[in-house]
Amino acid sequence: MKLTGRALCGLLLSLLIFAAGSAHAELSASVDRDRVTMGDTLRLTITATGNELIGNLDLRPLLSDFEILQRSTSSSTSIINGKKTSSRTVNLDITPRRTGTLKIPALPAGDAKTNFLIVSVSPPASGVATDQTVSFEATVDQDTVYVQGQVLLTMRIMQSINLESRSVTELQLDNAFVKQLEQQSFQRTIDGRPWLVHEIRYAIFPEESGTLEIPSQTFSARESTGRRSMMGFSSGGRQLNRKTKTISLKVLPRPDSFPGTTWLPARKLEIQESWSTPPDQLHTGESVTRTIRIMGEGLQGAQLPPTLLPATEGLKYYPDQPVIGESESSTGLTGSRNDSAALIPTREGRWTIPEVRIPWWDTKAGKVRYAVLPEREVVVSAGTNIQLDSSPIAIVSPTDTTAPVVPTEAAPESMHWKIVAIVSGLGWLLTLIYLLFSRNTPRAPQEEKTENISEKKAFKQLLAACSVDNPVFARRGIIDWTGTLFPEHSVHSLEGAARVFRDDEFSASIVALNNQLFSGTPTTWDGKELGNIVQRLRRSQKDPTAAAANKLELYPKSFS
Repeated sequence: MKLTGRALCGLLLSLLIFAAGSAHAELSASVDRDRVTMGDTLRLTITATGNELIGNLDLRPLLSDFEILQRSTSSSTSIINGKKTSSRTVNLDITPRRTGTLKIPALPAGDAKTNFLIVSVSPPASGVATDQTVSFEATVDQDTVYVQGQVLLTMRIMQSINLESRSVTELQLDNAFVKQLEQQSFQRTIDGRPWLVHEIRYAIFPEESGTLEIPSQTFSARESTGRRSMMGFSSGGRQLNRKTKTISLKVLPRPDSFPGTTWLPARKLEIQESWSTPPDQLHTGESVTRTIRIMGEGLQGAQLPPTLLPATEGLKYYPDQPVIGESESSTGLTGSRNDSAALIPTREGRWTIPEVRIPWWDTKAGKVRYAVLPEREVVVSAGTNIQLDSSPIAIVSPTDTTAPVVPTEAAPESMHWKIVAIVSGLGWLLTLIYLLFSRNTPRAPQEEKTENISEKKAFKQLLAACSVDNPVFARRGIIDWTGTLFPEHSVHSLEGAARVFRDDEFSASIVALNNQLFSGTPTTWDGKELGNIVQRLRRSQKDPTAAAANKLELYPKSFS
């Protein structure tokens, strides 16, 4: 049966309304921690973004394993680009009734349900001396770690009295990269006595094998009396100081049996791919985007290797800049890297893209594993006329003289698509005019924004990028480190860094790094030579950290 243009529009409108209603029907649940101790409290947050009756939330399935201590609600509304969105939230402070692996079931609200969650509950914490009101301790999740692998350090402050002016010394390690994770605060009951607990967590990545020593850390605070002086200021009580014990870690070297060029010690490594158009529905001359995503649990984003696109007959690749990031969880950092490329088939046929195989070291099992993206068969058909489908618009370069000719005849029901095409063409024409005029308009040079970091941290980030052979992060690291060494110079490029140092070997490495970053053919970059050069340059400087070492800074200043 042939649909008229009006009937087709009506059908599409109905589908959009149905899809919009489904998209708005969302009810989600999350917890601030998924590993707790018996007697701890945790926050369960339930959020509704549609018309769910969140006020009628049925909490009875939760009560079998958890006790609800407190409940509160909130709502928010935002307007972005003219689109209004609203959400309502129910916050529940809960505490487990027993130890073990507990399930927070799907909670119903009308016709919708939340997702279920898993919480691991360990036995009660060991008792604190009865004469203590403040406790400070440091623990690690493992005593042995592989070089460049992750170890989690948790510094825990427990208080049964009110405190003010709290501070903790900044963690500094010479042979490791340190990244502070999100702080957490919660309540804990020990032997019937309530405590307020603050946890400060760090992800530590040792850079050398051997022994890594985490020095004793100091917590300082003043007891709050709640009294105020005649001038209106609070009258603090006694000063308190607590210290942690020194912790020694055994750092294992990279095993000789590891086959890869990039050392990846992780708890888990996954590789995935996505296509803007199904790979079995490609057409010659049309651009599609293939994205490969690597995720490593227990790794920084900068440690993940780039995915080199294999040369494949009949296919042309145009790589985009990688997107590198990190996220936090109860197990520490999870690094991610997205490598995307525009793929344009040049002729018809069936082509096979080889598999991607990345070796990584399973730190839990102590053996080599492989993250594999299977080979992919793509099917390329001849280029077709414009159709009503989800395929992206073909990209035609200005020098392309083989653009397809569009037929002059069209069915009556496709007239509205002609109008859409004309409007789109006008938009492209206006964009081209704007670009031509803007090229001739002088602009003030834009400087890259740099994070205000210390010389020591910037240097460690640079060495980390060199050790994992990451040219993108090495470029950023050189610029940041040079800026901290020579703040009187405005360094915003690799060439600017080379001019500041005036070192022949360093300048040659800059040229090699630029060739790697901006050459049309991606290859594997070896950062070992650059790492050795910058270490030599740093030693030649006159103790750049001496001035900073004379000033003791406490970190963090406060807890949220």
